This record gives sequence, structure tokens and C-alpha cells, in this order.
Amino acid sequence: MATQFEQDLIEDRPSDRLRDQFRADVLTGLRQRQKVVPARWFYDLRGSELFEEITRLPEYYPTRAEIEILANQCSEIGAAVGEGRAVVEFGAGSATKTPLLLDCIAPAAYVPIDISGEFLREACKPLARRYPDLPIVPVEGDFTHPLTLPGEVGGSPVLGFFPGSTIGNLAPAEAVDLLRAMRATLGDGSVLLIGMDMIKDRQILLDAYDDGAGVTAAFNLNLAARINRELDGDIPIDALRHNIVWNVERARIEMHLEAVRDIAFEICAQHFAMRAGETIHTENSHKYDLASATQLLLAGHWTPFAHFQDSERRFMVLLARADAGLMTA
Repeated sequence: MATQFEQDLIEDRPSDRLRDQFRADVLTGLRQRQKVVPARWFYDLRGSELFEEITRLPEYYPTRAEIEILANQCSEIGAAVGEGRAVVEFGAGSATKTPLLLDCIAPAAYVPIDISGEFLREACKPLARRYPDLPIVPVEGDFTHPLTLPGEVGGSPVLGFFPGSTIGNLAPAEAVDLLRAMRATLGDGSVLLIGMDMIKDRQILLDAYDDGAGVTAAFNLNLAARINRELDGDIPIDALRHNIVWNVERARIEMHLEAVRDIAFEICAQHFAMRAGETIHTENSHKYDLASATQLLLAGHWTPFAHFQDSERRFMVLLARADAGLMTA
């Protein structure tokens, strides 16, 4: 008979709360003048699979650059972090970068958190085989809000791990709120290891989000398919196209779904319409330099104390600590 942990690895159990949040975000966002759906809803099972495919594309450099940092500067990162911390990974996805970190810090436990429960539990299987003595406790949830860590963390010091520059998907105020939520989840004395993509040549950025194979376009369009599938929608997917913009003033790539003709559709029995050329704003990907990254972390109640870059200076990983003195209103 399977244990509860093993059963959870096999079965997807999305919570009612997450379904309610998805519905509320979609309905509220599509009523706005600039229609918007938060990027976190890309990651159902299919969306997570497509994103993993994106990370292997030749145009998409962030994953390779971050892996280079974690692999080549692991000893420096490990020395700065110290051994015996419980690793809490936010938005773990397939956890492909996780072993690079776990191997160099001798963790007390591993707690991956992700909004896509099925994908998360599948990702834990190889980790459970690779680290049979390590407590691995997957948590399906929305880490944009403070969460209670499982009992397996115990009294261990905690290391938050937030790779992939996911922080860049959020507007600055939202990013600060997320960092503060992480701060509340991890507690005093914790350390955060976070990846941030760097400002660079415009064409490199555009190519990374509009690949020649069309995988990123499929990833973007899958959001509309998920809305149709899970929220009783009838969005005509063939009337939408993938569109990206480099917003130089805000130092971000913007991803949109653009209507190629006038359309009308329903979601949860509510009516919506889009004119040709109108868009649904589906993702931002903010880019940083060291000064703007430091400013963001300080606003989120984290004190940066080390940073690492890849050989081509495309990407950076920063370490920051949760100092009690920063917890002010």
C-alpha cells in the first residue's frame, strides 16, 4: 500500500482555494482596460512542461547562465550559506537546479513549493531517489502569500531558494510584497538565494522570448487553453497570437496575447470581447543591474551580502539575509 507521500506523488490534488484564486484573477484581470492575467497561472502541468522545454532552447540563456553560476561557484556559495540549513525552494518546477545547491550545503530538509502540484510531485521522485536520507516535503501552494513551513523543517536554520529570475515577472511593488511574504515564511535568521536576469542587448532579450521554434508562443497560448479548460471558457485560440515588447523605460520584456480579429467569448458565464489589436498582458520579465537588485531586496526586508555572475555577465545570483532590524512597517 502506498504511503500518503507516495500517493501525493502520483495524484494531482489542486486545492479549491487555488481554483478560486485562478477564477478571480482571470475575471478581474479581463475586466481591466488593459486586460491582464498574472503570469503565475501559466504553470499548469502543460505550461510547466512547455517552460521546461523553453529552458533548453538555444535562444533562452537564463537557465544555462544560472546553472553555470551554481556549478562553478558552488564552493563560494556553500561557504557563504553554511551547512545544515533546510532548503525551501519557491516555485520549484522541475527542480533541475536544486541538486547543484543541495550537493554543496548538506541540507537538513528540502521543501519545494509550487502552484502546480502534479508537476511538483513528479519532480520530487528523482530527488527522493538521489537523496534517500533527506526529508523531502513538497508543498502545493501560492508562495506569494506567507506560508507555514512543514514540521520537518523543525528548528533548522532556513535557506530560501528562488532561482530563475521569477522575481522579474512581478511589477516592482508586487516583487517587494513577494519578498516580504518570503521573509515572513522563512523567518529571522534565514538566508535567501535568488536569481535575477540582467539588463543587456535588446535583441538578445527579444530572441529569448520569441524563439524560432515557437515554444514560447505555445507556452503563452496555453494560458488561454487553460482558461477554456478549467473555467468553462470558449476563447477562440486561433484568433490570438504571441506578441512581445521590450519596454526600455521599465527595463522589462512584456509578453501579450494579441487578438488578430474582433472576438467575443465567455468565461464562467461572463461575457468578454476584444477588438483586433487588443491584448491580454500575460507576463513581465524585469531586468536588473546590481544597484536596482540591491534596492529591490532592501525594500523587501532582505540585506544582500554577496552576488555571483556568469562568465558573460548575463545573469546574477544574490545572497541576502533576513535581518530583524529591517522588519518595519
